[in-house]
Amino acid sequence: MSRLLALWSAPRSRSTVFFRMMLERDDLLAVHEPFCNIADDGRTEAGGHPVDSHDQLMDVLLGMPSTVFFKDTTDCRYDALFAREDFLKSARHAFLLRHPSEIIPSYAAIKPDIAPHEVGVEYLHRIHQAVLDAGGEPVVLDSDDLVDRPEATMRAYCEAVGLPFRADILRWQPGERPEWSRSARWHTDVSESSTVQRTERSYERTIGTDPLLRSYFEHHLPFYEQLRDRRIRIS
Repeated sequence: MSRLLALWSAPRSRSTVFFRMMLERDDLLAVHEPFCNIADDGRTEAGGHPVDSHDQLMDVLLGMPSTVFFKDTTDCRYDALFAREDFLKSARHAFLLRHPSEIIPSYAAIKPDIAPHEVGVEYLHRIHQAVLDAGGEPVVLDSDDLVDRPEATMRAYCEAVGLPFRADILRWQPGERPEWSRSARWHTDVSESSTVQRTERSYERTIGTDPLLRSYFEHHLPFYEQLRDRRIRIS
């Protein structure tokens, strides 16, 4: 098993509930959105190490003595990744998908001036391809499976990355976490939850009512479909 486990997802793709489960494990260190923190704030911390660049972050993550899991979203850009074949190959990268018709209205409800790149699916595809090109073995999961069949999905993930499955991670105490305090408004559903569950939402702006959002959807859909073809099938 790699000592470094990465979870990449487009925003609003249920990656925080995945991260919340991983926080329940005592056999790894879970790090929340370190790449995004650097992109937004110019700095972050990983395992007690302050870092201020993506290259430095990758060095720190690869050098950690214990197993590390981090999750990050692709509404920001981390182009330093593509020059680091060692990071792309050495880490075990997983990719969590959600249909862009659901991502876009959810994101726009929180950030109405959403930019086309912030949907994140095209960039998710780019990172996936970079892992393949570096000789890595990416794991692709569908977040619909995660909310509809959480135990089976987490069993499949753990098997794919070489972690022992633990059923106790499927429940937790609700409440905000210090790991996501800087971006708490994006994580209210998980903060209020105690298990994995599907949450239905309706939005005024959707790809059916807003032509701009529709154009974003049409751009990102092919990248989603290509990734989804590679997903682990959950029975």
